[in-house]
Amino acid sequence: MKLSEKQRLFTQLIGELIVWAYNNDMELTFGDCYRSPSVHYGHPKSTHRSRLAVDFNLFVDDEYKTKTEDYKILGEKWESMHSLCKWGGRFEDGNHFSFEHEGVK
Repeated sequence: MKLSEKQRLFTQLIGELIVWAYNNDMELTFGDCYRSPSVHYGHPKSTHRSRLAVDFNLFVDDEYKTKTEDYKILGEKWESMHSLCKWGGRFEDGNHFSFEHEGVK
C-alpha cells in the first residue's frame, strides 16, 4: 500500500475511533499529530513524521487520564480496526495510535 493510501485510510479510521470513543463515554483532544523533521524528539523514523500517528489526551468524567492502562479499551478497539493499527500501549506509550509503516509503529 502506498504511503498516501495509508494516510487516507489512517485518517478515516481515526475518525471512526473518535466517534466510537465519544459513544463510549470517553472524550479526546489531540496531542502530537504531525511531527516536522525539524523537531528533535522521538524516534527519527516516527510515524508522526509520515502523518500516520496521533497522540490523544483522554478524558473520562472530565478527568484527564495519563496512565497507559487508562487507554487500554481505546487501544484494543484501535487494534481491532485494521491489521496496520498499532497502539502505543504495547510499548509504554499509551496515548499513541498509529499505522505501521516500513516496520515502524
